[in-house]
Amino acid sequence: MMRQNRRQFIETTLAGAGLMMAPGWLAGAEPTVAPTKRTAVDRVALGRTGIRASRLAQGTGYNGYNHSSAHTRMGKESFDRLLRHSLDQGISFIDMADLYGSHSFVKDVVKGIPRERYVLLSKIWPRTEPWVKASGGAMEEVDRFRKELDVDRIDICLIHCMTDSRWPANYERIRDELSELKQKQAVGAVGVSCHDHGALKAAAAHPWVDVIFARINHKGGSEYSCDDTVEGVTETIKLARRNGKAVVGMKIFGAGKLVKPEEKDASLRYVLGNDLVDAMTIGMLSVEQVDDTISRINRALNA
Repeated sequence: MMRQNRRQFIETTLAGAGLMMAPGWLAGAEPTVAPTKRTAVDRVALGRTGIRASRLAQGTGYNGYNHSSAHTRMGKESFDRLLRHSLDQGISFIDMADLYGSHSFVKDVVKGIPRERYVLLSKIWPRTEPWVKASGGAMEEVDRFRKELDVDRIDICLIHCMTDSRWPANYERIRDELSELKQKQAVGAVGVSCHDHGALKAAAAHPWVDVIFARINHKGGSEYSCDDTVEGVTETIKLARRNGKAVVGMKIFGAGKLVKPEEKDASLRYVLGNDLVDAMTIGMLSVEQVDDTISRINRALNA
């Protein structure tokens, strides 16, 4: 038999196994590995919370007010179809709030699904309104949320709609009670949703905050539901992330004002390309919007 040298032996063996190697591998170079494509439904770490959720959250509060939203107003059958489709596509992150009245709608959809397969986020409205009487704390609210959802734990609970930098002092009791609920594991992580740049700056620096909902898109300014110029908000979000906060972007499509395909793509490229968020919530209202948004995020992630 003709003797094979070491290289011929390896090449013959690899060929028989159906494997191909770049020539440089035998000379000591690392084998070429195709980069893994990122997707909208990847489960990603949310800051330092220990919680992993899909990069895209299904919002349930488009045009939300008075314990209702465009999602709940479209009726139970349509809501069920929408959320089931999102879950089927791999979206495991569900964004709710008392303001939206979406807890009972979500409960019926997730019933029977193993609890570890989805992440529930809700928000406490801290001010008394015609539709809600605020307790001044968080105990009553979170207990009610858990009953409405028929779960033992709210993964993330935020104080909703912070509009000035004094919110840590103004809502100290809510913060203290959320911290207690977190110790009891009735809540997994705590934070705020911000509708003011001063509030966002306070959240970016405050040690109590685990998670921030921040309004960001490539346009910036109040016309597109941002709390400052895009440069100003971007700087604060980067600070928040350096401080270990989980940032969930909202108003990515300018609260429905960025409707052209090129506008949506530009906003996604800006937010994702600059690594501004851990995840984002978008209030998709139809299965077609879900599919389109996933596709656009996938393209932006891998551009």
